[in-house]
Amino acid sequence: MKSIALIAFVTVLAASLPASAHEVIYRGIFQDETGTGSLGTGSATLTFDLDLATMRVEFTFSGLTGNTTAAHLHCCTALPNAGNAGVATVTPSFAFPLGVKAGSFDQTFDLLPLVPTTTYNAAFITANGGTANSALVALLAGLDADKAYLNIHTSTAPAGEIRALLHVAPVPMPAAVWLFGSALAGLMGWRRHATLASA
Repeated sequence: MKSIALIAFVTVLAASLPASAHEVIYRGIFQDETGTGSLGTGSATLTFDLDLATMRVEFTFSGLTGNTTAAHLHCCTALPNAGNAGVATVTPSFAFPLGVKAGSFDQTFDLLPLVPTTTYNAAFITANGGTANSALVALLAGLDADKAYLNIHTSTAPAGEIRALLHVAPVPMPAAVWLFGSALAGLMGWRRHATLASA
């Protein structure tokens, strides 16, 4: 009887925990991947909210040799983690700090906007089905295949001074799953104790 009550309690508690958004997160570290010899560094995080159809782009950078002229998300390279690709996101650039050697950026984009070019490069849309929806599918496929990167262009390296190769981030175990597993472990211990006591 106690085991049934415990399972019922854990089930109700797990159901009462807030459901997390359906998010997919990609991360990368900025470094010289273009042969410029830059010592620039930084990190980048892309968070896709699949419920709201948004993409939050966050990155910081420092130590550039030239002043920033543009920053983009590029996709999709022919091979994973190698090569160059066209610009996937809005052109001529993210609205990020220009003319600096260090800075940060944080902006959320609508992935299914009424005007697709407010998020995507027109050439990327055309090459991937012609709609915002098809562009989103292509972008997510490229990210999942390790074929996308963030690039920061500067006055000394117009083609790109540093880039961050993007990879899907590990998903932490939800609290409800951990709680359920802990309760089951406790239940097994309680049943073993009860069995030994009755022997």
